Amino acid sequence: MSPHHDHQKGLLITAIGGLILTVDIPLIRLADGGAWTILLLRTGTTFIAAMIIWSVWRARSRNVPPLIPGWSGLIVAVCYGLTSITFITAVFHTSTADLVFILAFNTVFAALLSWIFLKERPRAVTIVAMLVMILGVLVIVGGSVGTGKLFGDFMALCSAFFIAVAITISRASGKDMGFTSLIGVLLPLGLAAFMVTGEGFHVNAPWWIIFNGAVIMPISFFCLAAGPKYISGPEVAMFYLLETVLAPIWVWMIFAETPTRNSLIGGGILIVTLVAHSLWQLHDGRRRRGDLAVHHPA
Repeated sequence: MSPHHDHQKGLLITAIGGLILTVDIPLIRLADGGAWTILLLRTGTTFIAAMIIWSVWRARSRNVPPLIPGWSGLIVAVCYGLTSITFITAVFHTSTADLVFILAFNTVFAALLSWIFLKERPRAVTIVAMLVMILGVLVIVGGSVGTGKLFGDFMALCSAFFIAVAITISRASGKDMGFTSLIGVLLPLGLAAFMVTGEGFHVNAPWWIIFNGAVIMPISFFCLAAGPKYISGPEVAMFYLLETVLAPIWVWMIFAETPTRNSLIGGGILIVTLVAHSLWQLHDGRRRRGDLAVHHPA
């Protein structure tokens, strides 16, 4: 298969994953239930779906990726598990716009962690982009002071951090973590099951969250995990932005939840910075490959 065809395949796979992920928050909201019940159903159905997919794959092929590849895989699974807990908590304690805008901040955490632990010093342009994004998050959080959304915003920031830790460890290990994010749901599943036994089972429309866990989560997570095999990191990041842009629109259309002025200003700063930086990275990558081709002709 040609590199051009591989690149097109990667763009298609990642675009599917990014687009499908945009309906995650609306489906959580449509289920209309308690946070722990929603977490129980979402993680339980995701785990069952992942195990079915993995078992069928294993029966048909010897090249099935491991569920948890070693100690690094275990740490990554725990990080994804903690992300599920903080994410669902944020859904119930802040606006959808604030949540998805702050989640986009995971790129800054990832760059900082790569700098500290992988000794990958970011370029000057990346450092400037990180500083501008910090400003964007401060604008959003500043608008939440006194509104009761501050805790939810903090949980969203924790989600962004845990995702960044998982991505950094995955890159450092070089192992296939395709199923690891799906197995990581065992941690929140256990916690949610314990909490539900105490406070009871509360959900008005369970089919929305069951569909989310059984179909939306496995497809979107797997596509987004497979994308980096074929396309660059900046290109993958662009498709994660689809949720940042589209999720607040779906929620506005379904629930008439309008983002606040601060949320729109801060979110606009984050999106424009991320898009500009990703486009710069793509351009810079192409220029470097062109220079290599000139200096090392085939």
